Amino acid sequence: MNKKANGNLTGRLLHNLTVTVTHAQLTSRYPGWNRTNETPSFNRLYYIDTGEGKVIINGVTHYPRPGQLMIMPAGSTQTTETSRDDPYTRYYCHFDAKIGEWPLFHSANKLYICDVPDPQAVRAIFTEMIDLFQDTGFLATLRTQSALLTLLALCLESGGYRNFLDDLSHTTDQGKLASVLGYIDQRLMHPLDVEELAELVHLHPNYFIPYFKKFIGVPPMQYVQQKRMELAKRQLSYTDFSISDIAEQVGMELAHFSKVFKKTTGVSPSAYRNSTK
Repeated sequence: MNKKANGNLTGRLLHNLTVTVTHAQLTSRYPGWNRTNETPSFNRLYYIDTGEGKVIINGVTHYPRPGQLMIMPAGSTQTTETSRDDPYTRYYCHFDAKIGEWPLFHSANKLYICDVPDPQAVRAIFTEMIDLFQDTGFLATLRTQSALLTLLALCLESGGYRNFLDDLSHTTDQGKLASVLGYIDQRLMHPLDVEELAELVHLHPNYFIPYFKKFIGVPPMQYVQQKRMELAKRQLSYTDFSISDIAEQVGMELAHFSKVFKKTTGVSPSAYRNSTK
């Protein structure tokens, strides 16, 4: 898979990302950091503010420094140590992150670590997250998730981990679904059915439908329709193709396309174009 195709696949997978913060705190306690060969069921995100110590992830030793942000994947084997005289001061949270039922960070992966470009901004985001975590309101939950996503993106971008999802396509289930998603993208203008998609991964349709939904979150034909409508909205907003041409590009008769588009968006294709162009 080339870099452009892999980037497109990554984007499609992240559309189904769900995240939950399960704990958030600022601490400098010495005993709270030292652990040996622990395998947590949750991910850890840390910002190291001061102090010294080390982290061993799946047998590889790192020495995080003040001003660094790091992600420790769930299921990895973790040993952490810090100096008794100069323990780490760390902002941190525990979180779950999944794409469908796939973990966003694979347990076999390394530590994700970076030097942050703006330590003051990271402290502010973490402080807000810690405060919001105590609030049970739905707006606080949204803002907590937003803070987490901002920090994850910062760590991955600043650390150069832009292709961190490559590993998803290297396992059996992820590889199968990646091939199906790529096939759908390439053939949106052609008729598609469950039998055809199931054949790609050598499954009976009755098994393929729940298999697909388990990982993607919606049944395969609903996903196909979503992708067709996404393409149609882009074409309506950014091109001068006629509505009948766009209907053809998404493999639908004009009357059926107009009906489905309005049901999906609440407006007709022409009204959508007028409102977005």
